[in-house]
Amino acid sequence: MKNFKKLKIWQKGMELVSLTYKLAGELPKQEQFGLQSQITRAAVSIPSNIAEGSAKNSKKEYVLFLEYSLGSAYELETQVLIIDMLSYGDGKLRMELLASIDEEQKMLQSFIQVVKKG
Repeated sequence: MKNFKKLKIWQKGMELVSLTYKLAGELPKQEQFGLQSQITRAAVSIPSNIAEGSAKNSKKEYVLFLEYSLGSAYELETQVLIIDMLSYGDGKLRMELLASIDEEQKMLQSFIQVVKKG
């Protein structure tokens, strides 16, 4: 797939970046180089790996980059769960972000299976 911008998984990943940066902006100042940095890097890597993988010539390499995206989604989920446990930021935003992450994970898992079979 050469036009990654048309992929729903990439579009959803970009939405996750936006939500994540909103939450990151609400974290305490002492988390600037901790959780804030980690969640933004994990979120950005989701659509970035989808895009990078779309440039690969082999199906095996493409799947590998999709799996990197999925791994980043699980990493982001864990970090947001930690933020939730610490009650940092807006609770409604945390729940919205967690629901979006869950949706992205399911979409990525399904797409990986489609690419593997195709």
